[in-house]
Amino acid sequence: MEAASWLSLPLLLTLIFVSKFILQKLVNNKNYPPSPPSLPILGHLHLLKVPFHRTLHELSAKYGHALLLRFGSRKVLVVSSPAAVEECFTTNDVIFANRPRLLAGKHLNYNYKTIGLSSYGEQWRNLRRLASLELFSTARLAMFSSIRQEEVLLLLKQLFQDSNEKEVKVKLSSRFVDLAFNVMMRMVAGKRYYGKDVVDKEASQFRDIMREFAEIHGTMNLNDLLPVLQWVDFQGVERRMKRLMKKMDTFLQYLVDEHRKMRSESSLGSSGDRKMSLIDVLISLQKKQPELYSDVDIKAFMLTMLVAGTETSATTMEWAMSLLLNHPQTAKKAVAEIDTHVGLDRLLDEADLSKLNYLQNVINETFRLYPALPFLLPHESSNDCTVYGFDVPRGTMLLVNLWTIHRDPRLWAEPTAFMPERFESEESEGYKLIPFGAGRRACPGALLARQVIGLALGALIQAFEWGRIGNEEINMTEGTGLSMPKAEPLEVLCKPRQAITNLLSAL
Repeated sequence: MEAASWLSLPLLLTLIFVSKFILQKLVNNKNYPPSPPSLPILGHLHLLKVPFHRTLHELSAKYGHALLLRFGSRKVLVVSSPAAVEECFTTNDVIFANRPRLLAGKHLNYNYKTIGLSSYGEQWRNLRRLASLELFSTARLAMFSSIRQEEVLLLLKQLFQDSNEKEVKVKLSSRFVDLAFNVMMRMVAGKRYYGKDVVDKEASQFRDIMREFAEIHGTMNLNDLLPVLQWVDFQGVERRMKRLMKKMDTFLQYLVDEHRKMRSESSLGSSGDRKMSLIDVLISLQKKQPELYSDVDIKAFMLTMLVAGTETSATTMEWAMSLLLNHPQTAKKAVAEIDTHVGLDRLLDEADLSKLNYLQNVINETFRLYPALPFLLPHESSNDCTVYGFDVPRGTMLLVNLWTIHRDPRLWAEPTAFMPERFESEESEGYKLIPFGAGRRACPGALLARQVIGLALGALIQAFEWGRIGNEEINMTEGTGLSMPKAEPLEVLCKPRQAITNLLSAL
């Protein structure tokens, strides 16, 4: 037996060598996307610099529009051409419908229960259906149109009172956050939180929670890329996430309990009439299908609406106003269009937006140059597939670099210039301009975002004259965060337009 064992050893070694040779051949036969030289363990992490979209833009310029990187233990496919994006979200749409399992999804999104970070499957389909029917349907958006109009008018009123009909400095960035959040909060919970008439401890605390939530979501977490760091909770990231989520959960549960109490009082006839909010809808569904709508499911849905609906819209409005201030001739054209189609005897409303083509071009050009999310939310391949002629292995994270696509000189004339006029002639269909994503996991709130941004931007430039503080142009440097904020918050000069003063004084 011992002799036989010794005789089998050479055979075993031969089999191992042959197997390794065959495996290496199979790997070498794979046509993977190009990749820069990497380091052991770190992979390509050492190449990344803030802002990440610019770093990956430079790498794509050197290695191609389909680029395979390794961030620690994760394989990452970076695509930056419409053709590659189309292939990902048409032919391979189901394969890339999943989300990578990241710690933010676990600790800040109710263990992947939010619509944005849930795995592709029955739970996600139910959330998507709920969003489409109960919040973003044409009928529901029309029902909430008065909320959007009222919040914009309140902003105009506050600015008019602050100015006292004279030129005054205004920190617009915070005003945009307040506006976007109040719109979403009133749709979700039927109450507003920010503004001069709402100053309380609860609102102040939640503002801090929202700010930290956006900050930690927008930070690259090395624990996700180098799992060994999770054993020691590198930099205390998980502890911070859990602490923050406990605060967020307490607030959201308070809103749910508050609505249960109001519904109970209403059934007893003591509450009077009130508008149905999203929480009311979700509580009603919970009674019919408790297995699908636990309190956690309800809070996860609310969380998505409040965070996603606030951050991106506010950021886009700030970039748009910054661009108009740096291009006064463009601003004059937008005002002239509003004066022509709306007039000077009333304030703009949502029904006017379909007639304001140039204003829509301004918004599209803002989306192109400064997309609120320079990358689409990451996807992950559930199977091996082919993209752009290259083999992509299962479990690869997909990053779509919108910033590169939106500034590609082969797609856009003078790609770095702010020219809303381009949308009068250039085709933006397909995958050239995709600020809200593409495929089955595209953002369901695109129409709502366009309505809020269009109404607010149009009303502000109709009612006020805007100017820069000093002669220098507005700093357009990009910051970091959940979205792509300005590095310097926008502060401007604001003065009521003489022709609109009577309308503003009547608010």
